[in-house]
Amino acid sequence: AVLLVFAEEDEQSKGFLWACDKAGFRWNITRSPQAALECFLEKHHDIIIIDHRHSRFFDAEALCRSIRTTKASENTVIICVVQRKKQSFKSLSMGMWINEMCLTFYSQRYVENSSRMACYNELIQLEFGQVQAQFKLRACNSLFTALEKSQEAIEITSEDHVIQYVNPAFETMMGYQIGELIEKELTEVPLNEKKADFLDTINSCIKIGKEWQGMYYAKKKNGDSIQQNVKILPVIGQGGKIRHYVSISRVCNDNNKVSENSAVSQRRRSSMARVHSMTIEAPITKVINIINAAQESSPLPVAEALDRALEILRTTELYSPQLGTKDEDPHTSDLVGGLMTDGLRRLSGNEYILSAKQTHQVSGSLSSPISLSDIPPRITQAMENEEQWDFDIFELEAATHKRPLVYLGLKIFARFGICEFLNCSESTLRSWLQVIEANYHSSNSYHNSTHSADVLHATAYFLSKERVKQTLDPIDEVAALIAATVHDVDHPGRTNSFLCNAGSELAILYNDTAVLESHHAALAFQLTTRDGKCNIFKNMERNEYRTLRQVIIDMVLATEMTKHFEHVNKFVNSINKPLAALEENGVSNTSIKTVLRSPENRILIKRMLIKCADISNPCRPREQCIEWAGRISEEYFAQTDEERRQGLPVVMPVFDRNTCSIPKSQLSFIDYFIIDMFDAWDAFADLPNLMEHLNNNIKYWKGLDGRNLRALRPPPE
Repeated sequence: AVLLVFAEEDEQSKGFLWACDKAGFRWNITRSPQAALECFLEKHHDIIIIDHRHSRFFDAEALCRSIRTTKASENTVIICVVQRKKQSFKSLSMGMWINEMCLTFYSQRYVENSSRMACYNELIQLEFGQVQAQFKLRACNSLFTALEKSQEAIEITSEDHVIQYVNPAFETMMGYQIGELIEKELTEVPLNEKKADFLDTINSCIKIGKEWQGMYYAKKKNGDSIQQNVKILPVIGQGGKIRHYVSISRVCNDNNKVSENSAVSQRRRSSMARVHSMTIEAPITKVINIINAAQESSPLPVAEALDRALEILRTTELYSPQLGTKDEDPHTSDLVGGLMTDGLRRLSGNEYILSAKQTHQVSGSLSSPISLSDIPPRITQAMENEEQWDFDIFELEAATHKRPLVYLGLKIFARFGICEFLNCSESTLRSWLQVIEANYHSSNSYHNSTHSADVLHATAYFLSKERVKQTLDPIDEVAALIAATVHDVDHPGRTNSFLCNAGSELAILYNDTAVLESHHAALAFQLTTRDGKCNIFKNMERNEYRTLRQVIIDMVLATEMTKHFEHVNKFVNSINKPLAALEENGVSNTSIKTVLRSPENRILIKRMLIKCADISNPCRPREQCIEWAGRISEEYFAQTDEERRQGLPVVMPVFDRNTCSIPKSQLSFIDYFIIDMFDAWDAFADLPNLMEHLNNNIKYWKGLDGRNLRALRPPPE
């Protein structure tokens, strides 16, 4: 906030007004000393600019002294605008020297210059210089109040270990008065009976800027020895050097446990964990938020016990939500039932058998091998902007006669250097892509090789985002691209619930658990390793291959929808919230990267990446979003038709081709599955274009709500 005191409007005052607006500062302008003082006492401005050029209007020096006598001005920066003098410094008269000395009440002088940019630069320099420094000084009272009330013993010394401050808790613990310690060197050396070089160990740590924590014995004023749990933190100051050491101590009992009289323990929680509210919360997330709130007013033993409980809750498999639905919407209810359950709860017994002939394998030996060097011009043109999110996969599908995966795979894998990483030839990669694509069912309206190519494109796009690149290793990128390619191979166009209800051989093989996803992963490796001509892994070192295989399997299994909320909740609680807390606290990028690159967090990021790629349709440009909505609906219609023909339980009755409202089903899917997930992924990877498409598509579907989209698109072939 800026207060301008100018008796008359002139170019100089206009310049400062313009500069305030450009800098986004609040401002007031007054014309008299009385009005200026009243305005300041009401608004408490951070900067005051007083016109000192024309003494005939008011006594600027007297006004400055009046403001300085107020308590509110303690941290205010006051600037005087002085005339530009033509005389040299040496030629100033005695009267002028006296006048110069009278300006000492001001923080700084500004030689008149009505240039708008000069005024703006002056304000910006003030903001990041004196004003920011005054903000810090203003906070000192609060900081010292916190130190005075802290039950932990706190001692601050200079870089030469001269005591500069101790708080009352330190006085009580050690038996000294503050006056006996200030400006005194540390005379009592910490003792440790087990190690003679204990002090050297501490000094060698803190002198290189690292904090040290441990137990040591110190002598109180009365000579008694006291055991302390101590943390010593070096404080970097001006010039990048250590300027202070802060020592935080707690008295320990005989069992080396912190005394109950010590300060409230530092709690491992982020403010973001309390304020972030997802649309759908898992029960475990609600429990964590309740415990966080309860800690605020709990006594120390209870707060510490709750801390331990939180630590356990955040590291166990307790993130899957109850399968409730929003407002009991039938579309959402059917989607949840169809995508997130095994379907067996609808059966009294396993009465239905699906023929094993429904799943099959194709050799994939194609007559016309292709290479990047001889791709037809139309296909090359269709892939020109494959690095952009708005890339049109349907144009490539048409150009390749429904074989987009081979062509797009060759280009994307070449861009990421997959052949070099795997040490395989382009012909081997080409043969592998052909075999994988041949085992996608072109008869499926949705789960075909075009969907696989679309997920591969989204995966490559996410891998190119800066934060993702900083987090993942090359082996992670390779695994992600391969997992995207194979994630739905040999998909029968029916859901897991359908296969379980029908008692299919796949459901029996995989015990009704992640049936399709387990099949996709297993078949992908079977197809790859059974023939050396398409075995892209054949030249890999054994341990590296096992690591890659493990990551691919984990990512494919992550596409199973029954664990959707588990993956999203874990990502938010383990990645988003801690990341936001670190960024709020101004932690360095190196520290953030260290957190993100932990093995556990990299797994969560890779799972989230492929999940978002798999169901990114609502975040695509509108025409693509509409096409995908029609295709998935047609597949669900066909499943409902077959369930009724075979007398199977109808998993998603809302997907009746005669009555279904596709806009409503899309809105339910977006509301229940998409919004929270992409909010979290956008917060991590920065995807404004996807979120814009999502918002536009939501508006589009709401505008069509109640109409059947099948009338808006041609029937399936």
